[in-house]
Amino acid sequence: MRRASVVRIAAVLFAAIGLAPIVRSAEWTFEFRLANRTLVGTPLNWSDAQIVLLGRDGQLIPFAPNDARQYRKVSDAFRSCTPAEMRAQLASEFGPSFEITATTHYLVVHAAGGRNQWARRFEEIHRAFVHYFSVRGWRVPEPRFPLVAIVFPSQAQYFAYARGTQMPISRDVIGYYAPMSNRIAMYDMASANPNAPISNIETIIHEAAHQTAFNTGMHDRLRPPPRWLVEGLGTLFEAPGVWDPRNHPSPSDRINAYRLERMGRHLPRRERGALLGMISGDRLFESDPDAAYAESWAFSHFLSETRPRQYIEYLRRTANRSSEPVDPVDEFRSVFGANLAQLETHYLRFLQSLIADHGR
Repeated sequence: MRRASVVRIAAVLFAAIGLAPIVRSAEWTFEFRLANRTLVGTPLNWSDAQIVLLGRDGQLIPFAPNDARQYRKVSDAFRSCTPAEMRAQLASEFGPSFEITATTHYLVVHAAGGRNQWARRFEEIHRAFVHYFSVRGWRVPEPRFPLVAIVFPSQAQYFAYARGTQMPISRDVIGYYAPMSNRIAMYDMASANPNAPISNIETIIHEAAHQTAFNTGMHDRLRPPPRWLVEGLGTLFEAPGVWDPRNHPSPSDRINAYRLERMGRHLPRRERGALLGMISGDRLFESDPDAAYAESWAFSHFLSETRPRQYIEYLRRTANRSSEPVDPVDEFRSVFGANLAQLETHYLRFLQSLIADHGR
């Protein structure tokens, strides 16, 4: 496509969306015909280099305007797939060797004739997520799309799917949520290895928390929040008192024992002033992932237990970023105050008390 055609696409998008209020009712639906596929959805972001399309199934689809051979507006509104439409798409994609179990919010793809326990568990986590934040003053909206989770019966099928969707994962990752596809993918450890020492429950909880957060306005898939905040929220829900408060009502049940133990090991070598480094970037995830997850949980637990209103406000603020670059430290200070050294002192005192009372 020539430069003039790219300009025409941008002009059409600007007229359709750029001059309209950025609200759900202002979204228009476009069809773009590429060489090997046809895309239908509403553009969320566009430039000369890239268009990011939100598909009716909830997937984010980036493509170059030059790749669009034809384009047209097909509707004055954008409508998400219904559960029935999404179910039909999944059945076509995965074939007769898989079944699809539906709940209020989930469509779970799993082996035909196999265990269908997954859908119930995913739905329970979604319900716990809504309850946790509702009692803290955040009215969690309904997801815009049916939530999709795929549970493969074997590790080989799971890794083949990840490769086919260009999802780079290491061999020790048993499940993940992909913001671009808006899907959870995992494999059934018990089916693959009945003697496996751990089950899938922690993975279900962690990834379902991510998926719900990104689908209820708590995180933004196009402009994601700091990684420590995302992973901190996921690890918060690994604690029984967070994902199952009815059966684990004690405040101590909200402590993630595994992450606390890992944090206890990390603490002696933790550098003074490390909080600033965690807030400002993701370097710790690159250099020491185990410590990064532990500290993300520890700091998120500290904020949610001692400063719940500010924690909610910070989640809101990071979920509603503009397209302009943001300084993550300034953003954090705007909610929690400028004195990070004092906040870190309070945090470490809180953490050391947890380790003394509950550490192994």
